[in-house]
Amino acid sequence: MKRVLLHSAFWLVYLLQDTVLEIYWVGPALKNVPDNAQFWMALKAAVAVLIPKLLFSYFIIYVVIPGILNESKRLAPIILKFTAAIIITFVIYRLAFVYYINPVVYEGMLKAHSIFNPLSILLAVMDIGFVSGVAVALKLLRIQLTAREREKNLVKEKLEAELKFLRHQTNPHFLFNTLNNIYALARKKSEHTAEVVMRLSKLLRFILYESKNDLITMADELKILDDYLELEKIRYQRLTIQCQKDIDDSTQKIAPLLLLPFLENAFKHGAGESRFDSFIHIGVKLHKGQLNFTIENTKENGTQEIRDNIGLRNVRRQLELMYKDYDLQLQNKPHIFSVQLSINLNSYAKV
Repeated sequence: MKRVLLHSAFWLVYLLQDTVLEIYWVGPALKNVPDNAQFWMALKAAVAVLIPKLLFSYFIIYVVIPGILNESKRLAPIILKFTAAIIITFVIYRLAFVYYINPVVYEGMLKAHSIFNPLSILLAVMDIGFVSGVAVALKLLRIQLTAREREKNLVKEKLEAELKFLRHQTNPHFLFNTLNNIYALARKKSEHTAEVVMRLSKLLRFILYESKNDLITMADELKILDDYLELEKIRYQRLTIQCQKDIDDSTQKIAPLLLLPFLENAFKHGAGESRFDSFIHIGVKLHKGQLNFTIENTKENGTQEIRDNIGLRNVRRQLELMYKDYDLQLQNKPHIFSVQLSINLNSYAKV
């Protein structure tokens, strides 16, 4: 229905424009005819020649252009149809002038010309070519815009699928690490095993349900970090953990589970591979949507390399997909591995 209304509006505007041009074109030859009568004469003449122009334009739009764009079709038949359409349109156009417009509409007040008068054919080419050219240009523009929108949607769907895959890949990675912790405690017959299982169930509940949202509050993201810290504290007794928070708005939105992989990495490659006392220092600062997250962990010399494991690789790609303004720096010193992440949370871009 919308397309019908748009097409109708286009031809109505063109008809009025053609009527005005017709008045100025034939006006000098109709000096004794009142203005209102001239208008109706010009309107009838414009309607008479509108029909072949309209048919020719739609033939180009719905037959010629699709045929050319369809690579499986041969061009020779299309060219023949196009040529035949031009000839038929010009003949109908000229017949309308010779047998209707001049003798009937203008009652013989205009100078009569033969059907194939060269000047009249030239005017017909200009008249038909103008409106059909505009119609074809609008059609090609619409095709181009539709193609761009389709391409944009395909890219969006691809990025959404990639983002879902990254998140689903991160979740098992976290689960396997935690199950390894539980296995180690069970082997030692630790009294903390039951508590670890309970905390793990809470974390899994969050991962399965809350992390499906595009965004969560900063308070929820920090809660999952705190729960994970409490989970790991039970396992590592010779580990010092410091966590400093400076949050001006706990309701600020952030992509879910964006910070957890850095914390996992600190435990796995830091405390998990250290034979001596170790520490993890965490800093979270949020001010007016600007998040600064830092984490440092001790490590055995040469044991932790700057490389993209599953967790870090995934979070790096998620940052690329979701935030326009961010900076991620990894530093590998002899005994300390550090991560510095800055994100403008207001630069979140929907995939």
